[in-house]
Amino acid sequence: MKVAVLSFAHVHAATYIELLRDRSDIELITTDPDAPPGDPKRGKALADELGVTYRAGYEEAFAERPRAVIVTTENTRHRQLVERAAAAGAHILCEKPLATTEDDARAMIEACEQAGVSLMTAYPVRFHPAFTALRHALGDGSIGSLLSVHGVNNSSVPGLDRPWFADPALAGGGAVMDHTVHIADLLDFLLDGEQPTQVYAVANTLLTAPGEDEPNVESAGLLTLTYARGLVATIDCSWSHPSSHPTWGGLTLTCVGQRALVEFDAFPPLLDGYDAVQAAPRWEPGTINLDAAMLDSFLAAARTGQRAHPDGETGLRTLQTVLAAYESLRTGQPVVTAAAARPLPHSGSYTSLSPREGRCSSQERT
Repeated sequence: MKVAVLSFAHVHAATYIELLRDRSDIELITTDPDAPPGDPKRGKALADELGVTYRAGYEEAFAERPRAVIVTTENTRHRQLVERAAAAGAHILCEKPLATTEDDARAMIEACEQAGVSLMTAYPVRFHPAFTALRHALGDGSIGSLLSVHGVNNSSVPGLDRPWFADPALAGGGAVMDHTVHIADLLDFLLDGEQPTQVYAVANTLLTAPGEDEPNVESAGLLTLTYARGLVATIDCSWSHPSSHPTWGGLTLTCVGQRALVEFDAFPPLLDGYDAVQAAPRWEPGTINLDAAMLDSFLAAARTGQRAHPDGETGLRTLQTVLAAYESLRTGQPVVTAAAARPLPHSGSYTSLSPREGRCSSQERT
C-alpha cells in the first residue's frame, strides 16, 4: 500500500517515517516543501538521512495517488492538507490537535465524510494494553463508578527543537493546546464520548529553558473538568520536564472509583545504566511502541475502508475542551460548555469491548 507522510514539521514525523520505512507492505513517499532552508531536521536532508523516497512538493506526492497519508504539519496548517488529501481519495491520519479552531475541525470532518475517506486523530496512548485493561475494569464494574480522574501529560519544551510550537500563529497556543488533548482523549474513551459541562483553566509562562526569553505561549497549565454525573477530572499539561530528564515526556492517569483506585502509566520506569563512552547515565525505554500500534490500526482501516478510530469527531470533542480552557484563561472564570444542556447519561452505561473495538464501517457515525 502506498502511504505519504506530508511535512516533517511535527516531532513525531521522523518516528512515523522510520516505522513505515521498515514495513515490507508499505511503499513510502515523503515531502516537506515548507521546511526552512538548510534545516538538517527537515526537508530532503532528513529524508536522505532516513533513506526514504522524497518528493519536492505536495502536488508531486498526491500525483502518486497514495491510499493513505499522514499529516504532520504545524497545527494551523492541518485543514489545508486534510482537505487536499480527502479530495484525492486518501485516508488520513492527522497529528493532534486535529485543528486549532472548531470551524477548521468541522470542515475537515465534512470534507472526509463527503469524500468517503477515514479521518483519524493521532492519539496513540489509547492503544496501550494497560489502558485497555483500565477500560475493562471500568466497564465490568471492578472499580465502581468514577469519582475523580487526575491526568498528567508533561514533556520538555518542544519549542527548543521546533520553534513553531511556541508560535501561536502556527501552534494555536502553547502547553494547553499541545498536551491537554491526549488526556482529554483518554477521558473521552473512558466515558464513551461524554463531554465536561464545565472547564476551568489556569496557566503561566514561567517554565523556560536556561537563557530562553519568556515564551509567547503558556508553558504550564492545569485544567479542571466537571461532568454532569459529578465526576471531576484534572489535567496537568505542562512543559515541565528539564532537558536533563531521562525521558522527553510522560503520561499518567489516576482514576479514583467507588471500589478501587487505579493508576495507569503509559511510559513505565526505564531500564537504567551507565554509558562509559559518554560518561553519563543511560536510559532505555521499557514499554511497547504506541506509535506502531496506532499505525497498525490506521493502516488496517485504510486497507479495508472501515472507519478509523479515534476519528475526527473525537478530535473535535477534545479540541472543544481545549478551546473552553482558553476561554477560561481569557475570562478567569469557569466556562459552561454545550454539554451542560444535554441529558445526564446513565452512570453505568459504558460501551462493551469486542474484537472490532475501535472500528466501524465508513457509513457509521459516532
